[in-house]
Amino acid sequence: MSNEPTPPKSAPRSRLAIASAIWGIALLSSRLIGLVRESVLGRTLGVSGSADVYQAAFRIPDWFSMLLGSGALSIVFIPIFSAHIERGDEARGWRTFSNMANLLLLVMAFAGTAFWFAAPSLSRVLAPGFSPEQIDRLAHLTRIILPAQAFHIIGGLLSASLLARDRHFVPAIAPLLYSVGIISGGLVYGTAEGFAWGVVAGAFVGPFLIPLVVTLRGGLKWSAVLDLSDPDVRLYVTRWIPVLLGGSLVLLDDQLISGFGSTLGEGAIATLNYAKALMRAPMGIFGVAMGFAAYPALTRLALAGKLVDLHTLTTTATRRVLILACLSQAALTVAAPEVGTLVYSTARISAARMSELGNCLAIFCAALGPWSAQILLSRAYYAQGKGWVPARLGLLVAVLCIPLYWLLGKHFGAPGLAAASSTTVTISVCTLQFALKKQTGGSAGYGDLLPRLLLVTAASIGIAITIRKLLPLPTFTRLDALWRATLLGGSACCTFIALGLALRMPELAEALAPIARRFRIRARTSAESVAPKER
Repeated sequence: MSNEPTPPKSAPRSRLAIASAIWGIALLSSRLIGLVRESVLGRTLGVSGSADVYQAAFRIPDWFSMLLGSGALSIVFIPIFSAHIERGDEARGWRTFSNMANLLLLVMAFAGTAFWFAAPSLSRVLAPGFSPEQIDRLAHLTRIILPAQAFHIIGGLLSASLLARDRHFVPAIAPLLYSVGIISGGLVYGTAEGFAWGVVAGAFVGPFLIPLVVTLRGGLKWSAVLDLSDPDVRLYVTRWIPVLLGGSLVLLDDQLISGFGSTLGEGAIATLNYAKALMRAPMGIFGVAMGFAAYPALTRLALAGKLVDLHTLTTTATRRVLILACLSQAALTVAAPEVGTLVYSTARISAARMSELGNCLAIFCAALGPWSAQILLSRAYYAQGKGWVPARLGLLVAVLCIPLYWLLGKHFGAPGLAAASSTTVTISVCTLQFALKKQTGGSAGYGDLLPRLLLVTAASIGIAITIRKLLPLPTFTRLDALWRATLLGGSACCTFIALGLALRMPELAEALAPIARRFRIRARTSAESVAPKER
């Protein structure tokens, strides 16, 4: 009998699958549009002084956004809003929305004005190497970009109200439209200022205007109320702080990689960052997608006190993510140098450095599953209003592993730091999973999946590496990298799928089911069209 956990009735698989598909497609499209955006930026601004000023112009707005906790808006607001909706008190939910939106507008008015006037002084501090002309230009671009953060913040609150009601499409496409705005501004004006205005236009249309229109049609009731004594406001603040700190593992990991990487010579930090960015690409598609899709359902289960069901749903979603993560890991591990060549080219990266980048990518990918699972496990705590648990555990594990970064970086260089990073996040995720199972009283787990998953992943990588050894030596041109990456990555994926199906991994069969259905429909249609002719 299979130990595969069964999702609770309150969160049917179909709803989760549809939401995951929406976020997966939207995030994949956003990643592709992001590559186009970077290409347009590079072709228009190059590596000129204008490009430096434009990139630096985001620092002050990013501070502004971080201080207001824009990244935590959805995570914190959805459970509060959902609690009122579940009780049938929609008016109370919109009052809470109005309170939060009006409070944020008031704070943004004062903070935004302060940052606006302080832009020249802060620019001199942030970019001490810039000339006086560049400082003036930096302050000007900063002031253009600054209002975009207000659209992101209020838009995030509007999107959170949609997510709380399982409406995923509009929040999912907001980042894509934001990137389109930036590209349009750059193409129309062809200057750094054009890109800056594109940032504002993109933030207004994507994250703010479209969610506003949809929520207005869906019954938005935004009133002129501001009650700081409201219990929901205090609850928001108390939950907002741990969610911000919950990113401590990611932030500290990046800082440790940069700090210890700076002792390894020129190019080490860039190599590690390039490799980690490639690892994050698939994680952003299925890990983040599943996290967004599952969060509203997790919130409803937490509100209903169904903690065992919450644990079961989290485990079910995590198992699916692990399957996709290991499949991606197998492909990226064996084709790492080729993938690096395709994305970054060898024009400014030597063959030796590209080989090191490939090694770092392969090592980072060993933790692709844990990085993706960490997103889901953290949201299981956030849905319960227990954000301090992942914050404390993540920070504790990261601090305890600092000596590991020093030791592995000293003896093995950049690949050693990649290994330390992968080890740290793996320990953190195991700790989170153990604590969640104990806290919720859940029984479903991964004992039937992990041994088969490890076997299939190792076999897929091993077979693809054997194929690599039979291939001629690479020339590291993009054409060479393309066919080698296709062959190696494809062989790893095909081996993974074949072995996974042979070992009866239900999550893999479920992931492939839509593709199989499509092929069966096409085959049946083709047969029906041929049959009359034969008769």
